[in-house]
Amino acid sequence: MQYTSVLDQLSRGGSATSWTFPALPEPADTLETQLPCQDTSTQDLWFAERTDEVEAAKALCASCPLKAECLAGAVERREPWGVWGGEVFVDGAVVARKRGRGRPRKDDPYAPAPSRSRGAA
Repeated sequence: MQYTSVLDQLSRGGSATSWTFPALPEPADTLETQLPCQDTSTQDLWFAERTDEVEAAKALCASCPLKAECLAGAVERREPWGVWGGEVFVDGAVVARKRGRGRPRKDDPYAPAPSRSRGAA
């Protein structure tokens, strides 16, 4: 497929008024209307604070046809936060899950290991 600009058309003796543009697809048939993140009823989920809402956004991403591209773009851009491609980003990095505010649970399997040994001093 070869693309030509209006200026190329004019330099060949054509006129700008005879320039035709390809027809645009109908909005109802576009891929964007089928993406879960484009649904106006779920837009707040992608940047939610509550863990259950973040998990709901990740579940909606599972059926998205652009999941891999979305995740790759978010990693490349180092998105500061939100759900992108079914993964949670915090400070530009993918995290296993978003932890709620406050103190972590004592039995949290995702909590970092203590860095100091607990030996007697």
